[in-house]
Amino acid sequence: MVIKDFEHLRIKHNQTINLLDYDSRIPAGEADVDEGALVQGVQKMGDKLDKLQTLLYAGKERGLLLVLQGMDTAGKDGSIRRVFSHVSPLGVRAEAFGPPSTKELEHDFLWRIHPLTPALGEIVIFNRSHYEDVLVTRVKGLISKEICQQRYEDIRSFESLLSRQGIKVLKCFLHISKGEQKKRLRDRLEDPNKRWKLQPSDFEDRKLWDQFQEAYCNAIKETSTNEAPWYIIPADSKLYRDFCLSTLLVKVLEDMNLEPPKAKFDFTKLQIESLN
Repeated sequence: MVIKDFEHLRIKHNQTINLLDYDSRIPAGEADVDEGALVQGVQKMGDKLDKLQTLLYAGKERGLLLVLQGMDTAGKDGSIRRVFSHVSPLGVRAEAFGPPSTKELEHDFLWRIHPLTPALGEIVIFNRSHYEDVLVTRVKGLISKEICQQRYEDIRSFESLLSRQGIKVLKCFLHISKGEQKKRLRDRLEDPNKRWKLQPSDFEDRKLWDQFQEAYCNAIKETSTNEAPWYIIPADSKLYRDFCLSTLLVKVLEDMNLEPPKAKFDFTKLQIESLN
């Protein structure tokens, strides 16, 4: 199974979008793909991702920041668990962001974000991110439209800074339908092993579905750039979502043209016989 082109999922800067125009389901042309093929596809991409991550870690010349955003139950946790299950934990780190603490609120909104960005050689996954400060805050009226526009500019500058330092920024919106979210929330309510995932805010935010969809459209439009693009990933199917993500990550890393670092000594003069 192959995804030939991600361009239809990539958003251009200042491209006006409506999430209703993007299918959250498996595309019609691939709707007959069975689960077995998707599982094998994720496994195959996982093997490639493992090799590419090893080169990234060894070279320490580039880094990768993967930002995952989406409505509650879109699958941020599940994606991290499955897509990176075959990758060495060495050089890979996941960071989750909740509501800012009192101390964090005493600083600018990016203050808590910057220390957790990737070092050279690292892949870091943000489970939610600095985008919460132009999504939740805007929907719930905690910041004005003017402040929100200023923050879009700050975000573009911040991500441009990371890019200039060798950190590739890749942002994925995990796109689920309201009906699929209802199903997943019901599953969590009915399964005692999943109830720990539930928060009152999950149900409060669902009532604001349309407002959040609009906020995402605005944020994606304003902050998708050539340096740090947004992709809209269909996420009603967990397996297809993970296959898309893993395939996109492999493509991004392959485009870096990573190579093993050169030896820092003349290894041709070493002889196995000289080792004790």
